[in-house]
Amino acid sequence: MDKNPHMSPSSLLVPYYEHPSVRPAEWEAILAAAPGLYGVVLNPASGPGDRPDPAFAGIAGRLRAEGVRVLGYADTDYARRPVTAVIRDLVRHHEWYGADGAFLDQVTSEPDRLDHYRRLASAAWGTGLRTLVLNHGVQPHPSYARIADVLVTFEGTWDTYRAERPHPLRTPGTRLCHLVYGVPPEADLETEARTRGADLHCAVPGTGDHPWGTLPHAVPVD
Repeated sequence: MDKNPHMSPSSLLVPYYEHPSVRPAEWEAILAAAPGLYGVVLNPASGPGDRPDPAFAGIAGRLRAEGVRVLGYADTDYARRPVTAVIRDLVRHHEWYGADGAFLDQVTSEPDRLDHYRRLASAAWGTGLRTLVLNHGVQPHPSYARIADVLVTFEGTWDTYRAERPHPLRTPGTRLCHLVYGVPPEADLETEARTRGADLHCAVPGTGDHPWGTLPHAVPVD
């Protein structure tokens, strides 16, 4: 597969929530796009699952061999999920799949729960996870930039994204990411994201309850 000449190096953060045995061609396409990937979110079962999955372990190993960050998915349920349960997920991701980063989902945006996420960040670092991504889905209080490498400040539909004109969040030393679904193939999300202060992005065509079961437009399947 030819590499996409319009994709900036390491600009894509890809959440792809399909099993390698069910979608092998799609995972091969992700691997082929490795030079343009900042990281891939690994999500075997809304987290690491109850036992290691050999198919995901194989994919994770191949991604790491290509120099791609493997980010283990963990749901925080807006600080309602117990810290111990989230930490258990992070440990499993690191031990079972060799994850070198964490993708914490459903993160609060208000500063009153910062201490909760600071505890999770410390646990992630202590586990050996070097990269921390917080998915707020909206612009959070700037204090969250103190503990994260990446803040996801938008997750939603292309129509909503185009309608919004948020003020860029100033976070020196922390990258911003926009995850957008329902994106038409002709749309240039990368340029749009950069005008809003984000240098990481992912644009997928999927809609409905499971948009992250589709590949980014920048990662075509042969």
